[in-house]
Amino acid sequence: MDQQYGDITVTLGDDFVATVELHRPPDNYFDRALISALADAYQALDADPGCRAIVLCSEGKHFCAGANLAGGDGLGGGPGALYREAIRLFEAATPVVAAVQGAAIGGGLGLACSADFRVGCPQARFAANFARLGFHHGFGLSVTLPAIVGPQHSLELLYTGRRIGGDEAASIGLCDRLVPAEQVRGQAHALAAEIAGSAPLAVRSIRATMRGHLAEQVRAATDREAAEQNRLRETDDWREGVTATAERRLPRFQGR
Repeated sequence: MDQQYGDITVTLGDDFVATVELHRPPDNYFDRALISALADAYQALDADPGCRAIVLCSEGKHFCAGANLAGGDGLGGGPGALYREAIRLFEAATPVVAAVQGAAIGGGLGLACSADFRVGCPQARFAANFARLGFHHGFGLSVTLPAIVGPQHSLELLYTGRRIGGDEAASIGLCDRLVPAEQVRGQAHALAAEIAGSAPLAVRSIRATMRGHLAEQVRAATDREAAEQNRLRETDDWREGVTATAERRLPRFQGR
């Protein structure tokens, strides 16, 4: 029986794998409520002995296109409030495999990077497009992205804001497995089931050793990220970046 957490459903199989699915198709833009609901789902699964691994996936064309900046800031009371909910994702104890189809852009990339592993396809698209909006990156990418792809790849992705496809993402380690599009969710589930087949107390102990520091690191990073986002949201460049994106044209930044 599915459990519902706002726009998120949780289905727990008899193989100890829970499928946690976002339901805001086609783009699955997030706000504070969605991230809070996702954290609630993770917390409940942590307490369920029938769950040993999670597949994080999304209904529709894209995994997550980030925060919805059209018709509001999409940040549910500001970036600080949003990131307080996001930190709860890193406090969870259960391993997560993200099944990434379509786009994982901006905060959507941050969400994908909150998972332990990412399974993608050649058609997937990844971008830390914040600088192209005149904005500072967020969602803890200061911590998670360098840990996954290294500092130099992180700097290039953050400075340029360029999109990369699944093949390049796999070559730099952003995707752990690259499979045909129709196999993304199935292969993510297979990896989660493989994890769930290991001793659960040992997996949680290993994960606490390897990733237990992330929540506090992300907390410190998002304090800085949120402060810079708030500052830069007052600039002309931010307004130009958002306008240019909405109008599908190159931005004309003035450095003010």
